[in-house]
Amino acid sequence: MGDRSLSSAWLAAWVCRVSEALRAMTDDFERRRGYPPGINHVRPADHDDQATAHTLARVDLAPADLVTLYTGIGDVTWADVGNGYFIDPARDVLLRLEEYGAVDLGGHQQARGLVIGSNGGGLSYVAGPGGAVHRTRTASLDEPELDKVADGLRQFLELLEKSPMRFIANGEPGYL
Repeated sequence: MGDRSLSSAWLAAWVCRVSEALRAMTDDFERRRGYPPGINHVRPADHDDQATAHTLARVDLAPADLVTLYTGIGDVTWADVGNGYFIDPARDVLLRLEEYGAVDLGGHQQARGLVIGSNGGGLSYVAGPGGAVHRTRTASLDEPELDKVADGLRQFLELLEKSPMRFIANGEPGYL
């Protein structure tokens, strides 16, 4: 694995860092915002999540780092960081693939990707077979226009990690 790939150790450290930031964010959330916080956590993968991650590994479109992600993380729900950030459980990724198929990433090679999550503004995150993460420009996945937001899942998680920190500092989650 390259130094930009996900490892279970790197992922565990990431979970610790973002969980600490989310706790700091929610500690005085109600006092600052006037209403109680929603769900803001990274849920560890349970046995069923891990089994689903192994099923996902057999999907040609699933990059190895996505399988590593879902072996360690069940899902990400950050309801109160800006409009929200969500990484769906692996079972939802597989169900969406079964029901709607893969997302056309465009380009000369007609690459296709898997929807892995969304933000609270209706935009979806799509992981390509090479690991790059794209974000839709609109809520539609029928003929999506996509922007690459990260070269790989590790970079995507690093960018995502900055969102609660920015939100704590100035109320803005950033561009992701």
